Amino acid sequence: MGDNPEGLYFRTRENGAMVFRVDLENRQRRLELQQIAVANVRNGEIKPHNETPPTDAETRDIETWIAARQKTLSNRAIDDIFRAIDHLNLTAQWAQSKASDTELEEFTDQLLMAMHDLRLVLVRKKSDRMMKAQAGR
Repeated sequence: MGDNPEGLYFRTRENGAMVFRVDLENRQRRLELQQIAVANVRNGEIKPHNETPPTDAETRDIETWIAARQKTLSNRAIDDIFRAIDHLNLTAQWAQSKASDTELEEFTDQLLMAMHDLRLVLVRKKSDRMMKAQAGR
């Protein structure tokens, strides 16, 4: 079952997962999934589902999954930023060496606005960090 705790299946969704208990010991000898909870990655909340709430051990497994998922998503976000930097560099090289005037006209205004917005946010955040550092001295 990969990184999932034995006996549980996590159907991931945008803000967490639906958690299922995997049942292999049934009369039909087929794999059955019984939803037992919904896990919210943003706030760590676990909501039991129907009349079959998770056991204490399953709750601990769900909490462990939530923590691991939060770390995975955080790592992905950072990786996305480094990819964005690479894409900006590749875009600059393409714009300088290969792009036609028509191609540049198609996206220049949108890209300039997005870069301006990003610059404003980064400068403000950097200023805030510098002010905090000075106040901490």
